[in-house]
Amino acid sequence: MARLRRKACIALFLFTLFVFGSLMGLRTLKPTDGFSDLAPGLELLPMLGGKMDRRSVSRDATLSPDHANPPASHTKAVLSNSGPEGIIFYDVHIFYYTWYGSPYMDGKYIHWDHILVPHWDPKIASSYPRGRHMPPEDIGSSFYPELNPYSSRDPDVLESHMEQIGTSAAGVLVLSWYPPGLADDNGEPAEDMVPAVLDAAYRHNLKVTFHIQQYRGRNDQTVHDNIKYIIDRYGDHGAFYRFTTSTGKTLPMFYIYDSYLTPPEAWSEFLAPTGSHSVRGSAYDSVFIALIVEERHKHDILASGFDGMYTYFASNGFSFGSSHQNWKAIKAFCDGNNLLFIPSVGPGYIDTSVRPWNNHNTRNRVNGRYYETALQAALNARPDVVTITSFNEWHEGTQIEKAVPKKTVTRVYLDYQPHGPDHYLELTRRWAEQFNKEKEQWLM
Repeated sequence: MARLRRKACIALFLFTLFVFGSLMGLRTLKPTDGFSDLAPGLELLPMLGGKMDRRSVSRDATLSPDHANPPASHTKAVLSNSGPEGIIFYDVHIFYYTWYGSPYMDGKYIHWDHILVPHWDPKIASSYPRGRHMPPEDIGSSFYPELNPYSSRDPDVLESHMEQIGTSAAGVLVLSWYPPGLADDNGEPAEDMVPAVLDAAYRHNLKVTFHIQQYRGRNDQTVHDNIKYIIDRYGDHGAFYRFTTSTGKTLPMFYIYDSYLTPPEAWSEFLAPTGSHSVRGSAYDSVFIALIVEERHKHDILASGFDGMYTYFASNGFSFGSSHQNWKAIKAFCDGNNLLFIPSVGPGYIDTSVRPWNNHNTRNRVNGRYYETALQAALNARPDVVTITSFNEWHEGTQIEKAVPKKTVTRVYLDYQPHGPDHYLELTRRWAEQFNKEKEQWLM
C-alpha cells in the first residue's frame, strides 16, 4: 500500500506540474486588459505618455539599382530568387536593424554588449544586477543568432539577411534610421550603411522604407529635413519603396516612431496641406505612418495630418495599440477617416537580458502559436499592410532571424526547438500567402 501511495503521489505531482506549465505557456495567447507597466522598446520611464529619449511597386529585374521605380503597382511579385516559392509580398513589411557591430569589422562589439538597464526606481533597481554583457559567449539577447554576434556592416551578413527575408516572403524592409552622425544610446551612427542595405535588398528584389527614430531635438521641422534628405539621396534607387494610395498616387512611405512626443499642432505644420512648411503636393509628399500606443493617440494622429497608424510592439496586451482585441476597432476608426491601419505582429517578447526587471512583459513563443495567434488577429482586421516586429531586434526577443541552441558556462539561451532555425521564416511565408489569398477575396 505504501508503494502504491508513493506512485500515486508521484503521478499527481507530475500531472500538476504538466498542467501548471501548460497554463503558463497558454496564458500568453490571450490578450490582457489595459496596460502593462512598460512599453517594450520604449525608453525606460515610469509613465507611458511621458517624455522619452529614446501597395507596392514592382520593378523590372533589368533596371539598375539607381533607376527610379516605374509607376506600375502590384501586391506581389513573382521572382526567381526570392524564397523557395519565388514569391514575395510588398504588403508585408518587416522592421530591420543595422546597429550591430563585431571586432572583425568594427574593432569592437556594438549592441551585443548591451548594458543591463537599471529600473527607474532605485529601490527596485537595487534588486537586479548591473553592468554589461561580454560577447561572444554572453550577449544582450535571450536567443543566440545562427550567424553569431555579427556586424551589420559585413556584406556576407547583409546577403544572408536579404536571403532570409526573401524566404519569409516579406517584401519590404522597414529600416531603423537616425540622421547622419546620430545613433541610439547604445550604438553608433550607421546612416552610411543605407546604400549597402539598398543594394543588397535590390539584389533580392526587396524594397526598403525608413523607420524614423526618436532623437534629441527631433520635431516637425527636423523630420521635414530628414524626409528631403532621404528622398534626395535614395529616392531614385531601384529598391526604394513606394506605396500606391487609394487615389492612385505612388508615394514614398515613412514610419515615425514615438510620433506622439510631438504635439499634433506641430505635426500639422508639416503634414496638413495648409501647414507653414507642408510637403503635401510637393516633390517630398509621402505616406506618413504614426505610432499608436494609447487610445487617445488615434485622434491626435488624425489631427496631425498623418496618413495612417501602426502598433509596433510585439507584446500583446501591453498597450491599447498592441492589444489584438482592439485592432478591429482601430481599423474601423481608420476606415471612417481615410487612414491606413497597419498592425504589427511578433513571434514573442522577452527583453530580460537587457531589462532584467521586466519579466512581466515577457510573451512566450509557445513553439510558434503566439505568432500564429497574432497573425490571425491581423488578418481578421483586414488591413492593407502588415508589419512584422521584427527581423532582428535581438534585445527584445522579437526576431524571426535564424537562431540556434547555445549553452555556455554561465548561460543557456532560448531557441526555436523542436523546430529548426528557420521556423519563424516559414511561418511568416505561409501566413503571407494566406493573407494575400484572403485579401484578394475581400477586395473583390
